[in-house]
Amino acid sequence: MNKPIGYWIKRLDAALELQLDATLARVKLSRRQWQTLATLAEGTVRPDELDEILRPFWGNDTRLRERELASLVGRGMITMIDDRLALSELGREKYHEALRYVEAARQDLSMGIGIDEYAMALSVLERMSLNAERLIR
Repeated sequence: MNKPIGYWIKRLDAALELQLDATLARVKLSRRQWQTLATLAEGTVRPDELDEILRPFWGNDTRLRERELASLVGRGMITMIDDRLALSELGREKYHEALRYVEAARQDLSMGIGIDEYAMALSVLERMSLNAERLIR
């Protein structure tokens, strides 16, 4: 098939989203909740820092952010420590449980793709993204 890169990017993005949703459903997390737990697994952050980190995934939908954070707080997975969001022990356990599934899925997704090929694909996509962003400014 001789399709343009946009076709393959959109097709891959849609497939990745469906696959990740199915993977995370096994541990009763949404994709946004997973992204939040993964961010907090790296360390505590202020709410405004979390917004900035996750903006590419959440967009500017503050209701989505509030709903997802409220769910994680309500389920006892995140807490506030000195005005910073942090994983609770339960949140850390849920993060590691989900991580096992996500890593297994990533291995399946990259089956037949060498490390060098994967790195090259990321490099090309990054450069194309930066070029496209530069052109629309």
